This record gives sequence, C-alpha cells and structure tokens, in this order.
Amino acid sequence: MKKIILASASPRRKELLSALGFDFEIRIRDIDETCPDSIPAVDRAIWIANKKAEAWRDELKENEILLCADTVVVLDDHVLNKPVSIEDAFNMLMALSGKTHSVITGVVVETKNRTVKASVKTLVTFNEIPVASIKYYLDQFKPLDKAGAYGIQEWIGHAYVSEITGSYNNVVGLPTHEVYAMLKDIMN
Repeated sequence: MKKIILASASPRRKELLSALGFDFEIRIRDIDETCPDSIPAVDRAIWIANKKAEAWRDELKENEILLCADTVVVLDDHVLNKPVSIEDAFNMLMALSGKTHSVITGVVVETKNRTVKASVKTLVTFNEIPVASIKYYLDQFKPLDKAGAYGIQEWIGHAYVSEITGSYNNVVGLPTHEVYAMLKDIMN
C-alpha cells in the first residue's frame, strides 16, 4: 500500500483531496516559487509544481506517492500571483472586474520511478465588481493567500462570478477529476 504525501499547506487542497477519499499525509517545505520570465504564463503553474516536486525527490521512499500542485491566475497573458498587500489585492480584483481570466493548476504526481504531470485550465468570468464590494471582500476575507486575490468558494465568487468554463475545483486549487485519475494510474 502506497502512502500519499500532499506537499502543500493549502487548506483548500487538503479539503479537496480528503473529499476524494484518499488517506494522505501533509509535508510542507518552503520552496522558492520564483519563475523565470522566459516561462510563458500558461506554463508557470506546471513549472512551479515540478519545482516543488524536485525538492522532495531525493527523500521519496519506495512506498510513497508525492502530490504537488500550483495554481496561477492569468489575465491578458499576465500572471496574478498571491497579492503582497491589501492594495495589491484591490488592484488585482479591479483588473479582474468585468473580465474573463484563466485559472491554471499544474499537478505533479510521482513515485520513486514514475512521474505524471497535468496542467488544467478553467475560464472564469466576473461581472463588474463595485469598489464598495471589493473593499467589503478585502475587509471580511483573507485574499493574501490566494492567487488572483480571491477564493471562488467565498462571497465574491458567489456574488460576482457569472460564468465558469471547466473545473470549479480547479479554481478552488485542485482539479479533482484529473488528480483522482492520476493517483489511480500511478498506484497501479
């Protein structure tokens, strides 16, 4: 029986992986997620997820499966990472207001002798978000730990997301359909 290791501090990824019915252990390590400018925006999530996996490769045991993921928000070929301040979060939400953007999650699942990778893209459209609503969201929720400064599962997602094309769970932080298939495949 293989042991799944989720290399993520994200409470959303923990919740989604639990919902899939897998038993797993969480291991966290600080990783420099700086991505070279030469990596296109659409490839950054899988590049960073692979970088996270590299940090654990030498320590992975025969009976372990490592799961690493990274999510980026892309608007007009520009990556909106986790905001560095409330002002940064405000500017991100203003930029997303009334527009469609991409949420891309890169996933790496690996054992000692096999690696499976996937990149999943979801399109999200926000209606126009009034300044007062953005300020309310920033006051009441915690946008600083979320790519693009928002959680789709939170108030702003319920109130202002008008359309989603693709996986909702991908926007939350883990494309569960793909992850389930990847884990089942690598366990065989």
